[in-house]
Amino acid sequence: MMAAVALAVLVTMALAVFRSIKGPTVYDRILAVNAFGTLTVVLISVYGFLSERPEFLDLALVYALINFIGTIAVSKYVEFSHMGRPTGGDELGDI
Repeated sequence: MMAAVALAVLVTMALAVFRSIKGPTVYDRILAVNAFGTLTVVLISVYGFLSERPEFLDLALVYALINFIGTIAVSKYVEFSHMGRPTGGDELGDI
């Protein structure tokens, strides 16, 4: 049963990779990479259960934290990467 779960997670990871390559916007790509990281956490947990090694759950938790912080950092960079550069608009009230 758990092998079927692992196979389903791998198929879903392949779909997330496809979305991260094909995504129409950069935010779709960021979310697809985040989903891939979450599915990696699930796969590590399933593998730890299959191999009867509970210490893999600690590794999965660390990976989940790194995935979360990385996603927040990339999202902030994408959103605020234009700071300090002129955008050509009239944000300052140019007439």
